[in-house]
Amino acid sequence: MSERIYFDNAATTSLDPKVLEAMMPFLTEKFGNPSSIYSYGRETRLAIEMARKSVAKIINAHPAEIFFTSGGTESSNTAIFSAVRDLGCTHIITSPIEHHATLHTVEYLKNRGEANLSYVQLLPNGHIDMEDLEHLLAASEEKTLVTLMHANNEIGNITDILAVGELCKLYNAIFHSDTVQTIGHFPFDLRNTPVHFITGAGHKFHGPKGTGLLYVNENVKIHPLIHGGGQERNMRAGTENIYGIVGFAKALEIATAEYEQESALIKSIKLYMMEQLKKKIKGVSFNGDPLGRCLYTVLSVSFPKTEKSEMILFNMDIHNICASGGSACTSGADQGSHVIRAINNNPNQVTVRFSFSKYNTKEEVDTVVEKLKELI
Repeated sequence: MSERIYFDNAATTSLDPKVLEAMMPFLTEKFGNPSSIYSYGRETRLAIEMARKSVAKIINAHPAEIFFTSGGTESSNTAIFSAVRDLGCTHIITSPIEHHATLHTVEYLKNRGEANLSYVQLLPNGHIDMEDLEHLLAASEEKTLVTLMHANNEIGNITDILAVGELCKLYNAIFHSDTVQTIGHFPFDLRNTPVHFITGAGHKFHGPKGTGLLYVNENVKIHPLIHGGGQERNMRAGTENIYGIVGFAKALEIATAEYEQESALIKSIKLYMMEQLKKKIKGVSFNGDPLGRCLYTVLSVSFPKTEKSEMILFNMDIHNICASGGSACTSGADQGSHVIRAINNNPNQVTVRFSFSKYNTKEEVDTVVEKLKELI
């Protein structure tokens, strides 16, 4: 059996050993409830607040703007529900290629009659059509929420959130950005970014699963999504996930410290794979804007559809290669990808997303490309 090759880091990443080390004390002897008044509780409360300060400093926000959640999905749900129910937004502008945590939430609100919904047009390369966004904002007579992801999880395209934020400011709209694929992968400066809500998930940058971040701009007043105790400054009831929060902060610290060298390394692996695929497999193409404004971690590849290539993910799995699908076609349980359908609705292609981390190598790329050559 060959060694497993893991090229699905946009789905989840492995836990950095240094992160596990930081979490261990809170999984063992430091188990006090942060809401308790004795010293056992106080040390865990302190750990949470230190984590909050650390995260706030890294993304240049105020600690009071940082809320720890169970992940990106909860954070996006909280932001979108709050914008509609607390901030009075009755019109939502989003894109057809958002993550389902956003799309299903806005569809739910529309179906309940709580908000009207508009979808901004996309350019052929999958980027947001900024002119169409401005047109939608200018035509909107209701208070509007704009919810657009910073980077797409399937094709990797990056949206200029500064430009979107400035447009939202101009038209007095609320702006939420799903930044799950970019927090821990790019530097953030939230003091100088016109955004009301952003989201993060620890497991996308070698932190633990089940940990997330919701940034709420200090000028925004919202109500909790989860009711009960007074945790997270009365914003999220329930005993805190202490070891998760500590792990989230540690993973973000490591990602930030190693950003320069790691992003360069990962980008070189991505570019190398593009080059090798073009060289060795006929008719291969890439989705989105892979050499432009794009994640350095994600490569969305379309192969010509044949009987062999239709089984490509299955066959890669048999050969111990982990990657994810994303074809426009619908077959049985596989609903296909709404993202690929929106930008490249070509039924004669099979799409695979490869996503990389600091633990990948060019040797792995060679192995995968050779295997793909055989399989196709």
